[in-house]
Amino acid sequence: MGSKNILYHIFSVVRILLYPFAIIYGALVWLRNRMYDAKFFTSISFSVPVITVGNLSTGGTGKTPHVEYLIRLLQYRFHVATMSRGYKRHTQGFLVADEKSNALHIGDEPMQYHMKYPELVVSVAEERMIGIPSLLQRRPDVDVILLDDAYQHRSVKAGLTILITDFAKPFYKDHILPFGNLREGRNAYKRANIIIVSKCPLNMSVAQAQEIAAHIKPQPNQQVFFTGIHYDKPYDLITGEQVSFTDKNIILVCGIARPEPLIAFLKSNAADVHTLSYADHHYFVTADLEEIKATCENWDVPNKIIVTTEKDAARLHLHIDKLSTWDVPIIVLPIAVTVLFNKGPEFDEAIMKYTENAVAEHNNYGFGSATENTEANDLTNPD
Repeated sequence: MGSKNILYHIFSVVRILLYPFAIIYGALVWLRNRMYDAKFFTSISFSVPVITVGNLSTGGTGKTPHVEYLIRLLQYRFHVATMSRGYKRHTQGFLVADEKSNALHIGDEPMQYHMKYPELVVSVAEERMIGIPSLLQRRPDVDVILLDDAYQHRSVKAGLTILITDFAKPFYKDHILPFGNLREGRNAYKRANIIIVSKCPLNMSVAQAQEIAAHIKPQPNQQVFFTGIHYDKPYDLITGEQVSFTDKNIILVCGIARPEPLIAFLKSNAADVHTLSYADHHYFVTADLEEIKATCENWDVPNKIIVTTEKDAARLHLHIDKLSTWDVPIIVLPIAVTVLFNKGPEFDEAIMKYTENAVAEHNNYGFGSATENTEANDLTNPD
């Protein structure tokens, strides 16, 4: 038996052993959701528009570029704020990003938003039902709040809920933790107003989309959209100047959940690619920087550059003084979302229609009012 077959056999046995734990966890999550559905646990509903963006799985669905899509869509009409948990940050409680913030204070994804969108109000809070009133007290000028990765935070009742599922591993093919990667059962998709199938091939056929939609079985009140990822113009981390990958030999430094599409893209656009892969949300320490620099120095090829993602750049920025002394350029490769099948205007209209109506209602209703009180604590960790 080959080594791959042995590993597959071991993995299959482990999955089977985890199944009873998945049943127990699933039962607890099901009970919690039924408590909310029966209004035994209640949710706070704010008069300020709240849009939740999240997923059923533990990560890797491309949530961050979708949040950025919403930021770009809304920021020229409204004063937008984001609220995240701030995964792996070294602080606690409610914080609003300022000129002194870094990834250790607010987390890498919020720091990415903060670095890219100067007019955006970026905030973090473990408990959104406490964080939102704190945010509105601090920044009463906020028109709309984007709750980042808060699909399981039912203690806050969002006005619009967006669920993202990965094309390569849609929720209807997955299983609940720890047997699979779902934070709650598949039927939880029914809470969403909009379902996005992300990371689709840009040349995806209508027939493929129809087949996926048939598996999702959207409710009459739900809209389904399909999005793909495209790579934007790369830029120098230090100078901000745009660069080209042509004839470059790339050392890819990344700590993301699924780097395979990124690696494939770079290999098709550069002379060669050497990958240094780290855990998702990895914070780089001195030993990592030494490894990166040594790899670059020992690779005997011309036109060497270091390439990283925007999320990784937010964490590398903690070492900006040291990195600025390196001789090799450090290039950041942004990603952006494309709504497929010419459905971009329809998606934009759905978002803008909700926001415009909710903002108008909020202006008539009053500052940051909450309509209900909550009695529940979350059982699951949504981030």
